[in-house]
Amino acid sequence: MPRAFDLEPVLAMPLMAMLATVTDDGAPRNAPVWFLWEEGALWMPSTAGASTVRRLRHERRAAAEIVHFDNGAGVLLHVGMRGAAGVVAMQPDRFRRLLAKYLGPDEGAWNPWFIETIARIDDPDGRLIRLAPDSVFTNNVSHFRTGSALAWP
Repeated sequence: MPRAFDLEPVLAMPLMAMLATVTDDGAPRNAPVWFLWEEGALWMPSTAGASTVRRLRHERRAAAEIVHFDNGAGVLLHVGMRGAAGVVAMQPDRFRRLLAKYLGPDEGAWNPWFIETIARIDDPDGRLIRLAPDSVFTNNVSHFRTGSALAWP
């Protein structure tokens, strides 16, 4: 059976989250996103015209799934979140922390093309999606190789 675990170390890792939203007619949509876990919420980058942002303007219900899977080590940790997501204006300091999680702490080593073209910190169109979960669950199913002895505490 799945077992709970401390989600903080997993959310600190540079993993992808799958953000699920719904269209106006109720059709599900999901997107892989980088994220930062701060102040009890997931923060994800976006722009004002992004399809996820448009969907969240009509329906704030959202879910995120984050999985840490290391087949060789026998680790399979799953974090799920459900709640209301909102869109806020870009917060440059928070966005820098998010980028550092994935690109490393040395901004001087970041790919200039990526920062100038894709992840523009000073983009007036930039937005952050904030998912404040109403519910969070964790499942440690790292026993797929070992049986009842978990590969990860």
